[in-house]
Amino acid sequence: MTVHALEAARRLAPRFAARAAGHDRDGSFPVDDFEDLREAGLFGLMVPTELGGLGATFAEYAAVAGELARGNGATALVFNMHASVTGALGAVTEELAESLGVPDEALAARDVLLRAAAEGSWYAVAMSERGAGARLSRLSTVYEPVEGGWHLKGSKTFCSGAGHADGYLVAARSATDPSVVSQFLVPAGSGLEVESTWDSLGMRATSSHDLHLDVTVPTDRLLGGVEGLALVVAQLMPHWLVASYAAVYTGVARAAIDAVAEHLVARDLTGLPAVRARVGRADATVAAAQLAVAEAARRVDEAPGDEETNRWVWRAKLLAGTTAAEVAASMLEAAGTSATRRGHPSERLYRDARCGSLHPATSDVCADWLGIATLGGDPDRDGSTPRW
Repeated sequence: MTVHALEAARRLAPRFAARAAGHDRDGSFPVDDFEDLREAGLFGLMVPTELGGLGATFAEYAAVAGELARGNGATALVFNMHASVTGALGAVTEELAESLGVPDEALAARDVLLRAAAEGSWYAVAMSERGAGARLSRLSTVYEPVEGGWHLKGSKTFCSGAGHADGYLVAARSATDPSVVSQFLVPAGSGLEVESTWDSLGMRATSSHDLHLDVTVPTDRLLGGVEGLALVVAQLMPHWLVASYAAVYTGVARAAIDAVAEHLVARDLTGLPAVRARVGRADATVAAAQLAVAEAARRVDEAPGDEETNRWVWRAKLLAGTTAAEVAASMLEAAGTSATRRGHPSERLYRDARCGSLHPATSDVCADWLGIATLGGDPDRDGSTPRW
């Protein structure tokens, strides 16, 4: 898998980069990028091979995401959401399914969704809400059983790819028991309304608009076929909720160095020692963050859910977010005032990189989680604010 997917990502990145400025300027969704991803078969990256996909590991996903982000971080960020959905679904082994009480018919329904991804469908994530963020325990979107399925009603925010995806992973609370949080794969179509609210500092091309739901879905669209699995899965697979962003932002940080290197060479500014030193420090810092992401990914593949694995997951997200912001800022200073003009790659990358610390879990939350763990506490229980 690795060679095909990684080569495809490297081939696509320059195309994405050539389109990135226009999409950032207009706040438009990179439709052509996603058609390229479809044609390259990358929507099946995390789909098991027996279902027609590429069967990538988490480490292989991280490598692909980093390369895509060197082209356009916004495209890579939306792709990350799709990979998170398919990766989490594909990671449910028969043993895990049995321990969670997942019925056979739910596994069959899951396989239908994964096969569709391998054939070119892609999924967005509709989890965050105004006032609740990504905390699953605070959601106001509710669901209830109805004849032939489930009815969901509520509003989501920061739904990357809204209006373009083929389906949406929606987290909702039971109307009868608010302590129960479940997830549904809601197909695009009637019952969904996109409200254009995304006009942001960075990652402007993600179309992370609000999504309003008043929709009924078939019974088999309840993921896992069992209510209440959302919080359990968050504990079992924190890498998809936390560290999958990390690979994207190390890619953005590397792109910031690429852009400044090109700028400095073109303007014959490479003879300035202070400028060279900034570039050298940035290179070392990004390399260190990439190693942390790779180590977290390696551990996820070898021992998912392990205590030390989870520490590396949170470390990777913290380091990627802070590194991207700091490196992009330093590279902007190295390039000089001309690089701050709208339309310059360094200006866009500076704004995109600044978003890395803000994605859940934010850098402050990551640092607090790691601090509690280092001091001997249980970071999933002892935090002042519920993580999920």
